[in-house]
Amino acid sequence: MLPNKQQLEALRRKYPAGTKIILHRMNDLYPVPPGTVGEVQYVDDGGNIHMVWQSGRTLSLIEGVDDFSKVTGGEK
Repeated sequence: MLPNKQQLEALRRKYPAGTKIILHRMNDLYPVPPGTVGEVQYVDDGGNIHMVWQSGRTLSLIEGVDDFSKVTGGEK
């Protein structure tokens, strides 16, 4: 289900470009390893959070499907 306009705007405010994210668990056939840190590139119109991971991978996140959090300073 695609996010509505308000949900999409909220996601883009919550995860602006440059936000650092740490991955806890990814629901993907070939997931990024837990504990990997990445940087948000943008949130697309489908609500996918496009990432560049410290490994160089560019696999997106989906809020509510993948388990992740913003880096608060104590992480890498």
